[in-house]
Amino acid sequence: MKSLHPITWIVIGTVLTSALTVLSVVHGSTSIPLTSIGEAFYLLLTNAENDMGPVYRIIVDLRLPRAILAILVGAGLGIVGTLLQTTTKNDLADPFLFGLSSGAAAGAVAVMTLTGDSFGVWTLPIASFIGGMTASILVIVLVRKMANSGSEKLVLAGLSVSFVFTAITNYLVFSGDQRAAHSVLFWSLGGLGLARWDNLLLGFIGFAIVLCYALYNHRNFDALLAGEQTAATLGVDPVKQQYVTFVVCAFSTAIFVSLTGIIGFIGLMVPHIARMIAGAIHRGLILFSAVLGSLFLLGSDLVARVILAPQELPVGIVTTSIGGVFVFLLLIKHAPRH
Repeated sequence: MKSLHPITWIVIGTVLTSALTVLSVVHGSTSIPLTSIGEAFYLLLTNAENDMGPVYRIIVDLRLPRAILAILVGAGLGIVGTLLQTTTKNDLADPFLFGLSSGAAAGAVAVMTLTGDSFGVWTLPIASFIGGMTASILVIVLVRKMANSGSEKLVLAGLSVSFVFTAITNYLVFSGDQRAAHSVLFWSLGGLGLARWDNLLLGFIGFAIVLCYALYNHRNFDALLAGEQTAATLGVDPVKQQYVTFVVCAFSTAIFVSLTGIIGFIGLMVPHIARMIAGAIHRGLILFSAVLGSLFLLGSDLVARVILAPQELPVGIVTTSIGGVFVFLLLIKHAPRH
């Protein structure tokens, strides 16, 4: 599968993502003719407000920002998973292994069940972002307290913080306003229903930060593949690189979770598939992981919207179902043969 150059795979993935974006806008609980997309964009460009009907509103106000958010979040989670697996040398590392999603969930559930919309439409994103960053700070503090802390200690610290915030979330769900239980459940399982034009900038910031950081340091990540001692001789500080990478990944992941809730397994699956196709050199791997993550989340969201139409299934259920099978196959592949 590596016979093609990584750039070729990136181009192929980009074309498929563009095609899937069109399908995502056309299909849903209500199918829309393909010609209506062109008409909607014509009305948008000409600003013909008097001619804007319900089909236009569905395309421009609902489905298009949803597709864009799926692209940004899927790409960002794919890159985050790639960086975490490289720096921790753990094949099962992903953004949600380190307590980031649990912290964000606790923050979101707190405002859903206790305080309400104190800051308007930005209440949920702000609260979940604060929760995710709090969890990441606790993980870093725990790791720094450990003597001779290695990558395995980072994983253990993340799991411990995840368990604590999960317990807090469960307590808030049962002790708070039960009328918010359905919203809490849907958000904790992940979804793109919060996508709006006014919050896409936040998703773009999260994606741009982790993408720029990854590409700027791609040679450092290549050096880490050769081992910490070899990386040190090449001028790379493995411990510092690990901490900085974790902070950047935590920041971007907190932004993504604040917009979409908990969407698991993308950061775990995408890097493995991307390495098999595009190779392990990080410049091409990072870009292809971004494209593949976008493709995967777009496809998962489309399935989530049509499989039980007109009811919408949380997209996290789709990604978790696929991810569970993927991990099962991964473990079988690496099982010792007798």
